[in-house]
Amino acid sequence: MADFGRLLYENSMNSQREDVLSAITPLLKLLSLTMIGLVLSRFGMIPRATFKLLSKLVFALFLPCLIFTDLGQSITLQNLIQWWFIPVNVVLSTLIGCFLGYLVVLICHPPPEFNRFTIIMTGFGNTGNLPLAIVSSVCHSPDNPFGSDCNRKGVAYVSFAQWVAVILVYTLVYHMMEPPMEYYDIVQESADIEEGESVDVSAPLLVEAEWPGFHDQETEHSKTPFIARVFGSISSLSSFPDLDLRDEAITRGNTPTSVTCFAAPRVVRKMKVVAEQTPIQHILQPPTVASLLAIIVGLVPHIKDFIFGIDAPLSFVTDSLEILAGAMVPAVMLMLGGMLAEGPNESSLGLRTTIGIIVARLLVLPLVGIGVLALADKLNIILVGDQMYLFVLFLQYTTPSAILLGAIASLRGYGVREASALLFWQHILALASLSLYIVIYFKLLSFI
Repeated sequence: MADFGRLLYENSMNSQREDVLSAITPLLKLLSLTMIGLVLSRFGMIPRATFKLLSKLVFALFLPCLIFTDLGQSITLQNLIQWWFIPVNVVLSTLIGCFLGYLVVLICHPPPEFNRFTIIMTGFGNTGNLPLAIVSSVCHSPDNPFGSDCNRKGVAYVSFAQWVAVILVYTLVYHMMEPPMEYYDIVQESADIEEGESVDVSAPLLVEAEWPGFHDQETEHSKTPFIARVFGSISSLSSFPDLDLRDEAITRGNTPTSVTCFAAPRVVRKMKVVAEQTPIQHILQPPTVASLLAIIVGLVPHIKDFIFGIDAPLSFVTDSLEILAGAMVPAVMLMLGGMLAEGPNESSLGLRTTIGIIVARLLVLPLVGIGVLALADKLNIILVGDQMYLFVLFLQYTTPSAILLGAIASLRGYGVREASALLFWQHILALASLSLYIVIYFKLLSFI
């Protein structure tokens, strides 16, 4: 009897050891790729200009190929209906993260000019490149717990959520990251310094690590407190060229009386001004276009049969795209290594706030995510029986802040050094937090 009990105990310990190894090994693979990029950058074997070129290849070629081939083959009209919670979960994780960021502001008391910055950096996680790399690394093992179709399904789920994240970035994040009005003089001074540095080839890789060409979308109001000026009710802000619909109407031959009758309320006019300055038109970037094309092709069976499949007339094209897609994960991790090799910049955010953001983003938010998904499972609003589906939903709460936030900070001239330092420490410490939570997720999935 004692031998039987000892045997059960040993089997249980071996099983737990195997579960831990199966969860940590994929991250160790990604760490190895990142270390290679870090060494290549640190010892000058690959110049920074090459890393920037590599980021453009990922953005314009490797990532779109990966999204199109895997999402296009996986999506159908039925799947489109069943996957509705994936983009909703992105919104939920963002809202919960922003609430945690607000709590960090209340508890840690960052410098007042970085209150909104703290909320944004806590709320918006990496929903694109890093989850794709984790999924691909997990599925690279032949004994992965998600089956033979692991990689295709995982990439499809992650890709299906990207368009929501991009819309949030170009609307909510873009405006929340504008320089605070009351601290504009301070922010403007630091923005001028960063802008002067960004002209050099040796500018920080952080600026274009995930979304190259962001500076090409700069407008005349991108580095100013635009919304604060538009909605400021103080007449002293008359330097801002407010809309005057009367002049426009008179040029069309209308009478002043008709202008007064049909003029929109002042709030509506100001909202229109803000909407016109929102770079929503830039959403159609290569990864987003690839997602839309994949959805369109996947929803039309005749087109899908013509492009995907062994006997498809254009199968040679999709095979070529799959070859290019295979370079996405190593290129992204090498790029991350090159970014980390530059080290953290000096930050005015404060140690307490930095720790607060890291704890809220990497430790607290995943716990809340487990509760949210447990509740969603109780309410029967998520897809049942697909472990990869649940794993991707869990990852949306677990990743560090999006590297793209560093590019937005640079674009808006607000918190550039703070974003660089915070992203550096988050990605360093995310190795431990991701390892911990992936072990937990694998345990939870084994009970489903």
